[in-house]
Amino acid sequence: MRRVVITGMGITSALGSTVESAFERLKTYKNCVKHWDKLDEYDRLNSKLGSFAEGFVVPEHFTRKVRRTMGEVALMATVTAEEALKDAGLLGDEVITNGRTGVSYGSSTGSLDAILDFYSMCIDKEVKLLNSGSYIKMMPQTTAVNISLYFKTHGRLIPASTACTSGSMSIGYAYEAIKDGYQDVMIAGGAEEIHPTQVGVFDTLYATSSKNNTPDLTPSPFDRDRDGLVIGEGAGTLILEEYEHAKARGAKIYAEIAGFATNTDGTHITNPNKDMMAEVMRLALNDAKISPDEIGYVNAHGTATINGDIAETNATESVFKREVPISSIKSYTGHTLGACGAIETILAIEMMNNKWFCPTLNLKNIDENCGKLDYIKDEGRIIDTEFVMTNNFAFGGINTSIILKKC
Repeated sequence: MRRVVITGMGITSALGSTVESAFERLKTYKNCVKHWDKLDEYDRLNSKLGSFAEGFVVPEHFTRKVRRTMGEVALMATVTAEEALKDAGLLGDEVITNGRTGVSYGSSTGSLDAILDFYSMCIDKEVKLLNSGSYIKMMPQTTAVNISLYFKTHGRLIPASTACTSGSMSIGYAYEAIKDGYQDVMIAGGAEEIHPTQVGVFDTLYATSSKNNTPDLTPSPFDRDRDGLVIGEGAGTLILEEYEHAKARGAKIYAEIAGFATNTDGTHITNPNKDMMAEVMRLALNDAKISPDEIGYVNAHGTATINGDIAETNATESVFKREVPISSIKSYTGHTLGACGAIETILAIEMMNNKWFCPTLNLKNIDENCGKLDYIKDEGRIIDTEFVMTNNFAFGGINTSIILKKC
């Protein structure tokens, strides 16, 4: 099987819109959650919080014509893809357009405002808000399609709209496409634009934080006093490349994808299944051909929901059978849904390469029902490890696990 490495990365997030700035923001031990005034307009909505992309700038060459099929989610995806290709030294390279490059990208949904434009047609019985780009902005594959169109790729297109595993699933499928010889390069990642309806989804499930007057104290994954998640936005794009192809052109290699696995619970649409969470980690370890003892750090999904935290940490304990170091980046960014897997993979790579791993913010009292793990809290941790694992889990019982290797 062919080896797969990461040669380019681009990001926009509440932590920052460059990889360097986002990583450095982790070291400040300050979260990015804010009171979202817009949510005050909605009655019976408990949470008034959000986390917003910081420093995202659309380049001037993204003209009105270019953007006519792009809602905010596709725009963040395409702009970060351009940054990632620049970082990889592949922007404008013939490999992008000769059929050897594909796109594997995801989001939970398309642009929600575009969906509302279609809704207005049903309510007002008048086609007044729709235009030729409305459906392209709305469709769940909008990120992947717009990236392919903008860069004129001719390889495989793999859209992943699997809720909170959209970004990680996209990376995993891109890895498999290269490993199995179908492509040499893949543009992979996930994006999500923030919208009041997303807050509403989790609010109706009593899964959102309502610490509206103290946004700096939430979310608090794994803490006994946590009160739920916070919705965020952003995008993360990675350039995956076959190792020999990257080596031949002298590319900088950030990390290797050593293993990937995905499975499904087959039990409940929203309640997680710890046994299948554990199984996906074992499958990823098997794909990487390493033992649990070789993993030096686990990047948790860590949403700060009671059921999710307890299931995930107990699953992790059952796999590692030791107190493996673990923390949650969502304590900084909030839950960026379809983007989280990609954003967290990028930051996990940066942490691995810098031998510094962030703590989980707002973790004061570890929930006694959570698994017995080495929860990084209060301050960052110096860890020199060759392998890290990053996990994501989604509604529908969809589980993913990625193993990264230092190069």
